[in-house]
Amino acid sequence: MHIEPGLVDGTKILLSYATAAVSAGLMAKMAVDTIRRDGGVSALAIRSVITTALVFSFFEVLPHHPVGVSEVHLILGSTLFLMFGAGAAAIGLTAGLLLQGLFFAPFDLPQYGMNITTLLVPLWALNALADRIIPAGTPYVKVSYKQALTLSTAYQGGIVAWVAFWALYGQGMSVENLSQVATFGAAYMTVILIEPLVDLAVLAAAKALHTFSRTPVFSARLHNAVT
Repeated sequence: MHIEPGLVDGTKILLSYATAAVSAGLMAKMAVDTIRRDGGVSALAIRSVITTALVFSFFEVLPHHPVGVSEVHLILGSTLFLMFGAGAAAIGLTAGLLLQGLFFAPFDLPQYGMNITTLLVPLWALNALADRIIPAGTPYVKVSYKQALTLSTAYQGGIVAWVAFWALYGQGMSVENLSQVATFGAAYMTVILIEPLVDLAVLAAAKALHTFSRTPVFSARLHNAVT
């Protein structure tokens, strides 16, 4: 989902600063909600360190391939959300991507605002969607495949939509650009075939190892219904 250097340049890149500011506000809102409802500052801090390390690893270790206007990554955003909550997932995505840019991909830093927007706005939407499709009495370890698929589809679809927006905003509606956007979108949506299975496998492990996963390291909603 990295926006390629040069895809959006000149004065057009100013828009990414505005969308990044909005995204930072959404991240702050999700973080504050975690502090108020899910363990306080210490729990958020612990989870954020873990999610940052995981996101950094996802970008550097897991397979990723350039396709069309961007790259296909297995980000596992819905997995991070289900295990650690929206606040820690948002901070982890923001910090992990920044560390990757600072240490391994400085050429991506000018696109950081676009990339953060592409990751965080769909996460915020995912958080809202989860409240609608997962009943309050259902802990996350009991989510169904259909629910996991819906969450993953929403998140990955949001990423594809934002990448398409940046590509069309930066390079226009030429046939070549539209073809590149379509190629990326088709390739990226294959992630949907993998992520729900990863979600369910991780949640099954958390359920089986409940003695270890019932700690402030993980979201309280992982094992508990909303009261």
